[in-house]
Formats: sequence, C-alpha cells, structure tokens
Amino acid sequence: MDKILEGLVSSSHPLQVKRVIVRRVVESAETPLSGPQCRAMFVLSTRLILQGPDPFQRQVGRQVLEAYARHHRDDFEAFFTRDLVLALLQGAGPASPSSLAPMSPTPGLGPALDPAVLDYIQAGLRLLISCPAVLDLFALLQEEALRLMGERPPAPLCARLCQLLGDFPQCLPRGRKPALAFCQQLVRSIAHFQTQGTREAELRLYVSQVTQVSSLLRSIWKAEPDTLLPSLQELFAIISSTDTSFEPSVALASLVQHIPLQMITVLIGSLTTDPNVKDASMTQALCRMIDWLSWPLAQHVETWVIALLKGLAAVQKFTILIDVTLLKIELVFNRLWFPLVRPGALAVLSHMLLSFQHSPEAFHLIVPHVVKLVKSFKSNGLPSSATFLEQLSELIHCMMYHYSGFPELYEPILEAIKELPKPNEEKIKMILNQSAWTSQSNSLQSCLSRFSGKSETGKTGLINLGNTCYMNSVIQALFMATDFRRHVLSLNLNGCNSLMRKLQHLFAFLAHTQREAYAPRIFFEASRPPWFAPRSQQDCSEYLRFLLDRLHEEERTLKVLSSSKLQDDMNEEPQVQEVSGKTQKFTKPSCTGREERTLIEKMFRGKLLTSICCLNCKSTSYKEEAFTDLSLAFCPPIFLENVGTRSSEEFSDGKEDSMEQVSTRVYSPVVETVSDCCEMVTNDGLLKDIPIDSNCDNATDPFACKAEEKDSLQKYVSEATPSVTDLLNYFLAPEVLKGDNKYYCEKCASLQNAEKTMQIVEEPEYLILTLLRFSYDPKCHIRRKILDNVSLPLILELPVKRTVPTVGQVSGVWSAGLDFSDTGENLAKKLKPSGAEEVCCPQIVPYVLSSVVVHSGISSESGHYYSYARNVASSGPLLGPCDQAKGLALAYPQSNLMAREAPVAAVEKDLDGNEVSKEWFLFNDSRVTFTSFQSVQKITSRFPKDTAYVLFYKKQNSGTVLGTKSPNGLWVNGDPPLQKDLMDAITKDNKLYLQVRYRMSMNAVKKWLYWLCTLMISGFGLLTVSLYIVH
Repeated sequence: MDKILEGLVSSSHPLQVKRVIVRRVVESAETPLSGPQCRAMFVLSTRLILQGPDPFQRQVGRQVLEAYARHHRDDFEAFFTRDLVLALLQGAGPASPSSLAPMSPTPGLGPALDPAVLDYIQAGLRLLISCPAVLDLFALLQEEALRLMGERPPAPLCARLCQLLGDFPQCLPRGRKPALAFCQQLVRSIAHFQTQGTREAELRLYVSQVTQVSSLLRSIWKAEPDTLLPSLQELFAIISSTDTSFEPSVALASLVQHIPLQMITVLIGSLTTDPNVKDASMTQALCRMIDWLSWPLAQHVETWVIALLKGLAAVQKFTILIDVTLLKIELVFNRLWFPLVRPGALAVLSHMLLSFQHSPEAFHLIVPHVVKLVKSFKSNGLPSSATFLEQLSELIHCMMYHYSGFPELYEPILEAIKELPKPNEEKIKMILNQSAWTSQSNSLQSCLSRFSGKSETGKTGLINLGNTCYMNSVIQALFMATDFRRHVLSLNLNGCNSLMRKLQHLFAFLAHTQREAYAPRIFFEASRPPWFAPRSQQDCSEYLRFLLDRLHEEERTLKVLSSSKLQDDMNEEPQVQEVSGKTQKFTKPSCTGREERTLIEKMFRGKLLTSICCLNCKSTSYKEEAFTDLSLAFCPPIFLENVGTRSSEEFSDGKEDSMEQVSTRVYSPVVETVSDCCEMVTNDGLLKDIPIDSNCDNATDPFACKAEEKDSLQKYVSEATPSVTDLLNYFLAPEVLKGDNKYYCEKCASLQNAEKTMQIVEEPEYLILTLLRFSYDPKCHIRRKILDNVSLPLILELPVKRTVPTVGQVSGVWSAGLDFSDTGENLAKKLKPSGAEEVCCPQIVPYVLSSVVVHSGISSESGHYYSYARNVASSGPLLGPCDQAKGLALAYPQSNLMAREAPVAAVEKDLDGNEVSKEWFLFNDSRVTFTSFQSVQKITSRFPKDTAYVLFYKKQNSGTVLGTKSPNGLWVNGDPPLQKDLMDAITKDNKLYLQVRYRMSMNAVKKWLYWLCTLMISGFGLLTVSLYIVH
C-alpha cells in the first residue's frame, strides 16, 4: 500500500484522479494491517508531511497519518517514540538517516528546525493524548523546549514552538528554576527577532508571530508568578545595555501589555532608586521604551513610559530627562501619523512637552512639523481626526503661551489651527502646572548648554539662568546700542573688578564667542539688585535703572578717587583750578565740560526743565533735573481726539492723579522703583471702571482671579491705537495743579492753582522710553497690565528747548549741583521762583528706533521678556548743541510740540533721505533669529499679551559726542580691538568649545549611523509605514 501511494502522489496523473485514489487509501486504514505495513505507512506519511515538495503531497501525508494512527493506535504508539521526536527535533529522520534526509545546518542554531516538524509533533501528541506513553514525550519536550529557546530561534520557529507549548502546557519546563530560565530565554529570543520581509502580508505575519510568543509568556507569568519579576529584570537588562554591537528588537514592546499595571509604582521606584543602575543605562532604556511606541497593538506602553519619566523626575534625574526629551521628541511626534499608535504617542508627547518647561528647545524641535500634520488631518475629515486635532491644538496653545516671544515661528501654526477650539487662560495654566518638573531643581541650567553653533544671524543668545529673561532682554538691547557697546569695549579696565569690567567681559563674549548662547552668571550675580529674589520674575525697567545707576556711580567714585590721588601729587594752584572749573561749568553748560561726565551720562542722560506758573500772581519757578529714561503713562482716548485743541486746564483732569512720570535721575540712588510707582497708574478710566470680582483666593497669584477679569480687561482696551508720539505729547502737555494738588506759591504765601509745564532742554544720545503698563488692582492686590496696543514709529521727533542762561542769571537757576531727588507733589512746593529770563533754542531732534523690549503676559509678577533690536550707529556731522540750535529758525507752539507719527512709507528712511538699517534681530534668551520691523509693529495685534514695554531710540543726524574712534585711533566704523586678556580668554573658550563640539558631533554621527543600520535590518521603519498606509 505504501509503494502504491508513493508512486501515485509523484505520478503525472490528473489531480482529480489522485484525490479519488487517496480517498480509497485513507478508507482502507480501517482494515487490519500488520505491524510492518503500518510502520511503512507512518514513515511515508511522515516523509510527505515534512519533505513534500507541494501542498498536495503534504496534505495527503497528514490525512494518511491521522487515519492510520487512529485505527492502529498501538502501532502508532510504537512508532511515535521519544527517540523519533528527539531525532526530529535534532534534524534526523524517523527511522534512519536514509529514511529522511537531514536538514541543512544554519550558523548559530545547529541543524535548522523547520516549523513543520513542530506541526508534526503536535499532531502526534494529539493522537496519543490518552496513551500513557505521552507522559514520556512531555518530559522530553520540557527539556527540548528550554534547549531550543536558548538557541535564539527566529520569530517563525519561536512562534510555532510557543503555539505547541500553549496547546500542550504539559510540555512547559516544570519547577521554579527551569520555568524561570525558560522565561528569561524567551525574553532574550524576542530581543533578537527581526522581520524577514517588507511586504504588508509579511509584516502582518511577523506581528502575529510576536503576539503568539508574548501570549505564552503571559500564561507562564500567571501560572508561575515568581517568574514575573526576574523576567522584567532580564527585560530591563537588555534594553539598558550600552553595547553598541546589539540593538534589541522593538518586538519587546509586545511584553509590556502583559505586565500588571499595579506593579508600576513598585517597579519604577525600584529602578529609579537602584544605585547600580547608571545614568547611561537608564537613558538607553528610556530611549528604547519610547521606540516601543511604534509597535502596533501594544497596550500600556505610553503608561510605562510616562511612569518612568515621572519616576526620574521624582529623584531629580533631570539630565536624563533633558537628553532623552531632546533626542526622542521628534520621533514621538512623527508617530502621530500612524493611527494604530497615535493615542499612545500623543500621551507621551504631551507629557514630555508639558514637563520640559525650562526651555523652548524641545517644543521648537517639533514646531516645523506641526502645520503639515494639521493640514493633513483637516483634509481627511474623519471623526477620529477631528478629536485628535482638538487635543493637539490644546497642547500647542499651552506651549505657545508658555514660550511666548517667537511670533515668526508661531504665525504659521496659529493660521493652521485658527478654526480649532482654544483653551482659556485658566485651563492653560492648570495644564502647565500638572506635569512640570523643572521647579523641583535649582541646578537645571548646568544641563542646558547645548553644543550647537551660532545661528545664521551671527549673534549670540543669553542662556536663561532661571527667570532671568528680564536681564537678558535688557543686556541685548544695550549690546545692540552700537555706540555704547563700542565705548564699553574700548575702555582700559585692566586690574579693575568693577561692574563695568564685567559688562565689558560680557559684551566681548557676545561679540566674539563661537557659542550659540552664553551664560552670564558672573554678570548676573554682580548686577542683580539686592531686593530681587533669585529665580523669580522681575521688572526689566527696574533692573535697567539699577544697572545704569550702578555703572554711573561706580565710574564717578573711581574718578573722585583718581582725582584725589592726583591732587595729593600736585600742590600748585589748586584753588585757582577749582574756581576756574566752576566758572567754566556755569557759563557754558551745554558746550563744555563734557569730558567730566561719566559714560552713562554721555550716552543716556537728558535734562528736563519743569516750570510752574502761579495763576494768581503769574510768578514762575524753574527746576532742572536729569533723567535716564522717560516713563510714559497712557493718555485717555479723548486726548487723542482733541490733541492741539484743548486748553491746559482740560488736560489737567487726566494728569493730576497720575504718577510722577520722570524717572529717578541717573546720579542719585534708586529709591523709587517702577514697581512702586506703577501701582498708581489709572489710565484715566481704562482700568478704574473695570468691574473686577474681589473674591480672589490667592492675592499673590495673577491668575487667581477669575478668567472673566481678563476678558473685562480686554473690553476696555482702547479702540484707537495710540502711538509713542501721542504718549510723549501727553507727557509734555501742560497740567493745571488744582484741588488737592494745588501749588504752594511763596510769593502769595498760600496754595494756589498753577500751571505746570515740562520741557526737554537737553536730549540724550539714547532716549529710553518706558511705557507704564502696570496698574495696581486694590481688590486682588496685584499689578495688572494695560494691554493697549501702541504704534511704534521708526522715526521719532523729539522737541528740545535749550535753555542758555547768562552769567548774571546763573544764581537764579536751579543747577545740577543741587539735590533733585524729590519727586511727587512735594516737588512743586520746593521749587523757588527765579524770574530769570531764558533764551530758547527750539529744535526737533530726530531719533530712530533701535531696540524694543517686549513683555509677554498679563501681570508684572509673571510672563516673559524678549527684545527686538538692530544696529544703529551715529551719522552726520559732529555739531555742538548750540550750533545745532542756530540751524533751526522754527518755533513750535506748546500744544503741538510733537509731530504725529511718520507715515508708513517714510519710515524706511531717515530725515536726510538716507536708508536706515532694515535688519532686525529677535533676541529670546538663547535663541536669536532674523525678523523685520513689520513683525515688531504687528506683535501685539497678533499676540495680544505681547506688548512693547521699554523702547530705545538713537539720536540721528549728529555725530556722537564721544567721537567714533578709540584713543589709539584703531577703530572707526567697527568694534574696537579688545584688551589682550579679554581676547585670550575668548580664544581659549572658543578652542575648548570647538573641541567638545567636535567630539559630540562625531559621537552623534556614529550613533545615528548605527541606529539607521539597525533600523534597516530589523525592518522596523517599514513596518510602521506599511501599517500607516493600510489604515
């Protein structure tokens, strides 16, 4: 019978004929047969099953074996013995080496084992399940299963073995040690899996094979709970390995879904606190777990990843978190394209971004990819896409709110998501507070020096040292004040440890370092006001005033000490020189004596003349005081409508309750700060009539009051957009002192109504204007922000009325030698009538916009600062102020001292028709980018809480009063050469930086190449792409 069947299946007869004859052979199994005949049929059917060249022959073998084994069970039991099964598992035939040809060997696995062998053994076990001999086979398979798993079988064979063990759990290794060893070997085998194909069907088969293997491991963990923890330890050992010669398969992700979630806390706590786990190993493990997000059908991977991220944050392993986030954030974002893994990827992406709140670096890595993703999902119109887009939009809004100050970066994103729901401010703040781990550390900045080169702008950023954006924005504005920077760099300060020396050091590094961003730690510690709490947000204008005052006082002190030392060496004619110096000072105050001024005075000091005329006796008192910046209050809307047509008495109602608008003079100690003064700003009804809910749970938190308060604040923003020109006009407008603010006239010896007028009598080289945006809310006890947009003219015309007193009138003028520290309503009472005649030299002095410091936020206690700036240097002939005045024969009425804002078409040229620099830079801590003046103008209209706060204007059409070259004559148009010690320090730092950067770049390239090779071998990338296409 066996010979007939063997000849039949290999003959050329039609298939239908063969099927009929095979059916008769199968039916004949019911007839009695001798032992040798049965054995011959078993050998033939086994050969057909294992080595049949076509499906028909393999099917015939299975049918014949099952039929004859069922009817001749004793004979089959004698045939299907332990020796046969062992021979099959080791690659030999059922009877002799000649009966079945041995399998071809495979390197590393001994003789190759065909999964068909396991199919054959499973069929034999099923036929003998009720026979006693099967117990011996189970014992054999327990040993062989452990051996086979130790040989790292490929995915198809491993899956077939696991299916056999799943159907016959009696074949699983018994006892704790064998079971544990089997589980560990199974985990190692999965780590070596690789897909063998790239087509969709092949990839789907590979996924099902991996699922089959992981399901068996789950069954063992349930049956033998003691094997779970050691298996997980083996899993962590594999993924935390730093051996670059082996990359574990992403198929390990299939195991995560079988780990009980109740174990998360214990396992993560054990891993993160284990001193034997090095940071490099933990980083590697976390990166590979994030890669698991790409594995389809795996559940809870995101849960474990987020739990590990939180666990590392709890033990302050911030270096690992920073490195992993920056390395993997783009990969996680790209997984959002694939429907099967999108929910998990979005959960991990959200946690990474919301916890990484100390720097916008991670968020900005994905910003270029957001618009394309949003447009793609908006176009497909699926309900799942709409839900996903809403979640993504909420996350993006939170990030843009937290990292404000990048308008050009965010503009395309805002356009793409403008139709999607936007969360309110309270919800954004709540979301941001849920996952942040940066507040737990005081040493994060040590991890933030990313070794990347300068941006395309060639400018250097400043690293945020922890809420130091207020300093960074001011320093960048001062650095971009070209004349000031050049003179700071030209100073010879060798051997001096002054603040100016530290500023010179900072400017030198900003100009010449190769780093993308510089950490100004030394300068920050030296320049921080004593009352500024470290790592807390502060007022940038307050810091600027303190800094300029410190620099001025320091230089003046050094000059006094130097002068005293010189006087000790010179004993001839000291009195004559002193009298001569004083006489010269008073006779020509505007055109002489400039060399005695400090650098801060030469660059930033201007003078205001305040006159108060008693409306009863018409006597007038004058007082002159210096300023470094002008604080401009917001004018009421009616002022904008009636500029030039109202009387001074009408203006008084809008100014009498406002704060004193002149900043503390440069050479007096900073006593009154912006924070104190701004509490009195009312903006004439824009804020004082706002209905505010007084139920504020946290008086110190600007967000504690309800969101409706901010909405009401927005409603009161003036519809008419005022310009800086309007605010300056309002500042200089005459004011009537009456009511509680009456003036004490010494001539009348009583309080009288009076008219107060302020005039600029000496203009600074750099005009600093501070817009008073913060007002005190007595109900919630916070300083609220005026969100009005202000138009910024590129060219500003400043009215200057020069006062030139004669020698005989000097005694009647309040000169700079007196104490002018009084501010507020006491100022008027202390003015003395002089009756001195003055010679007015009216002039309009043109200024061009140099820098804009922007505050992003809704209160002074929170938010962010960044700055726009450009290089603007002096130009034109060098004229003294008196000579300039002679060149103008125009007179300007008091009501129209300021010209309206320049037309848009004219802002690109100065008053002489020369083109001004159009190259603007946006400085946002470490990031520096190119921008345009149009972006500066549109910033508030596009981002309502980003408003101009401090403005720097540079005087034009005049050479700098300091000249344009250093004493050695080596520089005219560029920055001066640095002192040797400074240049040496910068050169040394640049060499060190470039060496480290080169090493890190080479390591990154090696890792990337290795990762790419591994990816191509494993087929992992193709897997995710195919799944995306299918779904």
